[in-house]
Amino acid sequence: METESEPYVRLASLRQLHQVMADMNTARSLADTLQTVANGVVTALGYELACVNLVRPDGDLVVAALSGNQAAEALITGRTGSRESWERRLSMGETWGDLVFIPHTEGWVLDDDDVPQWYTDGPAPRFEDEWHPSDRLFAPMYTPSVSGGQCGELIGVLSVDRPRNGRRPGAWGREALQMYAFQAAIAISNARLRANMQRALVRLEREQQALRASEESFRQAFEYAPSGMAIAEMGGDQHGRILRTNDALCRLLGRPASAMRRYSFSDLVHPEDIGTLLRTSAEGGRAELRLCRRDGTYLWVSLRNSVVADAADGPRFLLTHVEDIAERKQREMQLAHRASHDSLTGLPNSAELRARLSSRLCQRPTHSGALEPVDAAFGHPAFDAGFDFRQGGAQGYDTFDHHVHTVAPEGDRDDGTKGLAVLFCDLDGFKSINDRFGHNAGDAVLIEVARRLSQCVRDGDTVARLGGDEFVILADGLGKADAADLAVRLRNEIIQPIRAEGRAVRVGASFGIGWAHCGMTADEVLKSADERMYVEKRSRPKQHRRAG
Repeated sequence: METESEPYVRLASLRQLHQVMADMNTARSLADTLQTVANGVVTALGYELACVNLVRPDGDLVVAALSGNQAAEALITGRTGSRESWERRLSMGETWGDLVFIPHTEGWVLDDDDVPQWYTDGPAPRFEDEWHPSDRLFAPMYTPSVSGGQCGELIGVLSVDRPRNGRRPGAWGREALQMYAFQAAIAISNARLRANMQRALVRLEREQQALRASEESFRQAFEYAPSGMAIAEMGGDQHGRILRTNDALCRLLGRPASAMRRYSFSDLVHPEDIGTLLRTSAEGGRAELRLCRRDGTYLWVSLRNSVVADAADGPRFLLTHVEDIAERKQREMQLAHRASHDSLTGLPNSAELRARLSSRLCQRPTHSGALEPVDAAFGHPAFDAGFDFRQGGAQGYDTFDHHVHTVAPEGDRDDGTKGLAVLFCDLDGFKSINDRFGHNAGDAVLIEVARRLSQCVRDGDTVARLGGDEFVILADGLGKADAADLAVRLRNEIIQPIRAEGRAVRVGASFGIGWAHCGMTADEVLKSADERMYVEKRSRPKQHRRAG
């Protein structure tokens, strides 16, 4: 093209230029596109050297491709020039449309800046339009706008050196380079877009592979976990419905997976544990409750819930771990039973007796914060353990909620009042059995007495061993005559012969009947019944205190 006289251009040159532009847009990668752009300047536009300087994300320009000189390519490819130095170059010299030409008379000031440079040796110019070795010609490349014009974002600069005809480009040469830079900008932008899309696709594929691997890991961890696991739905009409269970949970509850999907945990939990389940389901966390097995029995389990949230829709699923804690619960119950029951007879012990008795009695808090007995004669409403105390306003009355006030029959006659009878029982003649036959015989007597006392009382009554040969019976809802009749029946049962260590022995029993009412403490009630027992014991002839 450099040998042609403007405006006459050979058709072969136009075809060559067209082919170069086509090659730019069909390159396979961004690197290929940049090299094709540089090669096209040399092969189609007739320059001996062409360099593509590409804007990096930090704003500086890197030599991304070079054509026409292998030594120059090896020396400056990959080197970087600052954005400040390039802006200085593009703001000086002569502007040929979008091109910037810096003649050798001005370009010497750029010899020491940080832009990578290469000079092609040649003779000094002999005439005015001859190309000087120190002349510089730049074609800025801008991102194209939607309308096809140029916008202000610089994506790179084409720098060319020494036209083959040795002359500065004329109108056609300038127009061709400017048009070429415009098409090169489009090709580079498209190549960048393709590269970004390819990187995004690769990243997406990797993420999908990681997601599939994660899902497979979760599936295996879910299916083969040694503890029970379930996924339940959250929200909507099917809230709480079990969507999926693993084999461990199915074995634990004795239910097939197909049957489990018809239930929610609220269908399987013990009625007393519904509140615990609802709190755990709403907030996540851990809870201990009972689940129903297929055979109708209940199993103690530990539930650990995790809410699986969706970024857009919020909580969607509940992941539940179910662990069998039946053995631990059984041990805990056994320990609790041992702490509250007598190890010999299995009856409630002294501490449990006082706890049950105290739970029926109330005391009134004073304004100073102390507790004082409530006078039952006034019929003041009372409260149980865990009371809800509120000041009643300016009058200062105390109010008590949800407590059945415990009263006691008064006087020697039965006035029809039903109260909480406390029967204090002390065995007569028990010490002589221990002394004559040994403690094993004494233990056998205590066990049998405990059995007989338990058989003679109603469900809901309490028979406790206070210690040694002393027993206490709590019987609610009795009048004075009822309590006296109960004491007679219990005594008649106790005096029957007892088989101990291969022989029949007998013990007697003395009973004292006390009455509990609100305002008393548990110790005061027991002391009252104990005193009445000693009164009854001393009032009976010694020979009648034990039979045989």
